[in-house]
Amino acid sequence: MVTNDDLAQRVETSDEWIRTRTGIATRRIADADETTVMMGAAAAEKALAAAGVAAADIDLVITATCTSPSQIPGAAPQIAHRVGLGSAGAFDINAGCAGFCYALAQAADTVRAGTARHVLVVATERLSDYTDWDDRTTCILLADGAGAAVVGPAEHDEIGPVVWGHDGSRPDVIRVPGYGDNLFRMEGQAVFRWALTLVPTLRKICERAGVAPEELAGIVPHQANLRIIEALVSGLGAKDAVVGRDVVDSGNTSAASIPLGLSRLVDAGELRRGDPVLLFGFGAGLTYCGQVIRCP
Repeated sequence: MVTNDDLAQRVETSDEWIRTRTGIATRRIADADETTVMMGAAAAEKALAAAGVAAADIDLVITATCTSPSQIPGAAPQIAHRVGLGSAGAFDINAGCAGFCYALAQAADTVRAGTARHVLVVATERLSDYTDWDDRTTCILLADGAGAAVVGPAEHDEIGPVVWGHDGSRPDVIRVPGYGDNLFRMEGQAVFRWALTLVPTLRKICERAGVAPEELAGIVPHQANLRIIEALVSGLGAKDAVVGRDVVDSGNTSAASIPLGLSRLVDAGELRRGDPVLLFGFGAGLTYCGQVIRCP
């Protein structure tokens, strides 16, 4: 666990400055030998146990990550091997912070089409590998973590229609340049302004799901920044919904932030089985993606 005071020992910042601008109090950083694959496998094992699904029954693994230590091999087949998934299909996707929602949509459609019966969705990120610890505008945000879910057949559809899109005209707003500079860079104000334009997209997700905003029991947006989260929720007008604010304790974990935030609310008893919950990811690309689910 890295606190704001810990960061203030390295860069010119303070606990008050960070909390005021981001809402973050602490973030979790992986151990030196704890890889994205290891974290993803640990989350996968928990998800399988919670779902009561045996590893042998998984037909496909989709891993959302933008921080895999290697482009080849991908993280998904390595996670599948660690969890003992035999010959299940396995592939990675990189949709940045929207990755979990993209992977969830793919998993749901795969099950609906009958291509697979059970799909394991894993989101795992080790952003600390790409953090410039001397850049106070980004090091205060980024963290590590993983989350997973099992998607399978159900009597009634519990994963609603997906709404997704992008603004690819601004690829430099969030980036890891590469070619000798493998550190995370972001234009924070530009991201903030763009994120606030996505409120109509949240309404569209509700419309497609046939759920009014005031009927939502929960909202779990990407945990980018508490100010963005509050602004999006306020714009949607879902006054009675429990809101995921995992960013306060866990920081920004990119694709992993939504499953981590949802898991926290479920574990705390703030969301119950069958509750309508809006999931919404947005970030690098600039991509976005969301759907209304029934809480597992």
